[in-house]
Amino acid sequence: MAEKEIIKEYKTEGITVIWKPRKCIHSEVCVKELPQVYKPNDKPWIVPENASASDLRSQIDQCPSGALTYRLEEGSEEQKKSDNHMSNKVEVLPNGPLMVHGELEITLADGSKENKSKPTAFCRCGASAKKPYCDGSHRAAGFKDD
Repeated sequence: MAEKEIIKEYKTEGITVIWKPRKCIHSEVCVKELPQVYKPNDKPWIVPENASASDLRSQIDQCPSGALTYRLEEGSEEQKKSDNHMSNKVEVLPNGPLMVHGELEITLADGSKENKSKPTAFCRCGASAKKPYCDGSHRAAGFKDD
């Protein structure tokens, strides 16, 4: 029997931060970028009112696993800004996954297709149990860029 996906939502003015803990690879990008918002030792651990909607969007767009996403309040300034959305961008994270930002259609090895609209982390080390996606296994495998 498949486990039910856990989804937590944290709302503040103009934006709702959505966290899916099972997708998190604990890269700590969120904690390093906005420590006043992401406090892993507190409950709740996400306090979105401690940053602007713009800062939250910017940080969430950097989440390597897609565990953090957001929903913009209809008609908010942030929603209007998002109408001018970012083009595709690819970055190689040091000693980690290949991050692809933007709208993607991914054809998997079995021929099935998946659509992604949030940042997507692709495995570079070969150790992931969720290939082609990164699941954080590069840390335990000791993966290092050459």
